[in-house]
Amino acid sequence: MLWRGAQPQVLGLSPPHRSEGRRFAKVEFMQDNVGLRRLALAHRCKMPLYRLEILVKKLTIAAGLAALSTLAMPIAARAATCEETFVKKGNAVTGLRFMAMTAVPDMPIDVAINQMRGIAARRGYDIIASEPASGALLIEQPLSGKARAFPITISATVANGVGTVQMEAKLPAAMGAPTEGVRTELCGMLAQLKGGKDGRLAARTGGNANTVQAAPVQMTAQAFSQQISKDAERNAVAVSERYARKRFTLSGNVDYVIKDGDRYRVAFKIQQPYEMALRLPNMARVMSGVSCLMAPGTSVFVMQLKPGKGVKLTGTFYKFDEFKDHTWFMDCTPEKN
Repeated sequence: MLWRGAQPQVLGLSPPHRSEGRRFAKVEFMQDNVGLRRLALAHRCKMPLYRLEILVKKLTIAAGLAALSTLAMPIAARAATCEETFVKKGNAVTGLRFMAMTAVPDMPIDVAINQMRGIAARRGYDIIASEPASGALLIEQPLSGKARAFPITISATVANGVGTVQMEAKLPAAMGAPTEGVRTELCGMLAQLKGGKDGRLAARTGGNANTVQAAPVQMTAQAFSQQISKDAERNAVAVSERYARKRFTLSGNVDYVIKDGDRYRVAFKIQQPYEMALRLPNMARVMSGVSCLMAPGTSVFVMQLKPGKGVKLTGTFYKFDEFKDHTWFMDCTPEKN
């Protein structure tokens, strides 16, 4: 038996001789290892020549495979880095796609997804859907007054005890992004993943994380109606998650003021496509109505409103009804125009 770490070198063969009518050859292992050399010298073995030749071939092949695997290891390790896995596809006309991945030992799929949820929330991304047991997470670049949101799909798999996480950002048509900036962002997020005990601890804190909005999104009520109506045309189910807990400051003209339960409700005047002299490309077929349920203590302000008066109101998204084509905001307060 060879000692661990000992690798067979060239076999020294002594001249063949006859013993009991059979052809044999003495085998001497020429080793640098002192203990192995002593064993070989102390226990010279005898075997048929053809068996010796088979042994030599097996040892040569084994040594060659070991050498190849040693050479291949650094190459595989380098290929696994996030920056080298980064891929850009598509174009700005039809839509760009960016992908990157990383591998972390001892990281189950649920641990990976819960970690990514916490990482995404801290960086300000909207959490749309999370399925840790299935290894899937959907986040979005937050919408702003100038650009709509776009999705980033995160998937996790495990093979041979190593967890792999891939991110794919899908930009809408006519939207661009600097390649270096996207690579830095995606790989920066993936670099925060951890395996083992540290990864499980990070997953516990990130599993229920939600994005904290820095400031309300400012836009006109007409622009918001176009945005949420278009989102509903693509996928009405995702609207509530996309806008949940979002605060907006909307400006426009009053359509009507009514009492709604124990609140006053101020509705914005929203033009429908058929009312517009010029209909822009990619416009929603039907515009959602937009109303604000006013916060307590705003009755004096509400009593002075009338149709056509310009207002600016800040509130939190409450709900969207795709059948009534209407959106409500809660606890709205007036802002200075």
